[in-house]
Amino acid sequence: MKVVGFNSSPRKDGNTFILINKVFQELEKEGIGTELVQLSDKVIRGCIACEKCGENKDQRCAIKTDAANEYMEKMLRADGIILGSPVYLTDVTSEMKALIDRTGHVARRNDRMFKNKVAAAVVAVRRAGAFHTLDTMSHFFLSNLMIIPGYAFAVGKEKGEVEKDQEGILSAKTLGQRMAWLMKKINR
Repeated sequence: MKVVGFNSSPRKDGNTFILINKVFQELEKEGIGTELVQLSDKVIRGCIACEKCGENKDQRCAIKTDAANEYMEKMLRADGIILGSPVYLTDVTSEMKALIDRTGHVARRNDRMFKNKVAAAVVAVRRAGAFHTLDTMSHFFLSNLMIIPGYAFAVGKEKGEVEKDQEGILSAKTLGQRMAWLMKKINR
């Protein structure tokens, strides 16, 4: 089994990265493979609503000039998906929104191709917007019929500051444990 995690923070080794890795550590303890994708490494743009994905039914976006199809392939091959975002103006980053819009639109037009995958969101927050950010990512999961075992968020602004939020770190570790448990139940 494998989980792919998408970090939408422009700070590659920042707080969102730390939280995703805490989840990964718990998954790896249970023998589940992990892969981290840094959305800041490649360009991904928002959906243009051309509807070609629904016409073609090939589980791909018709726009081939960015990383959207590569990311969709990673999601399709994985048993579990983690989306991670810092809070930007009380919501996900623009890179995460582009990922959600592109992959979500294609998935819905292709018989909800991520159906029954285990999925979870992690959020690094300074003060406000954590739940709205979680909600945005959770809508992507639920609209594509994925199974959500929980979520994690931790407070921190400066790089590494989330490590001081013991409750937030515990929520990430617990999320990893719950994901592992659920994935093992589903994939018996």
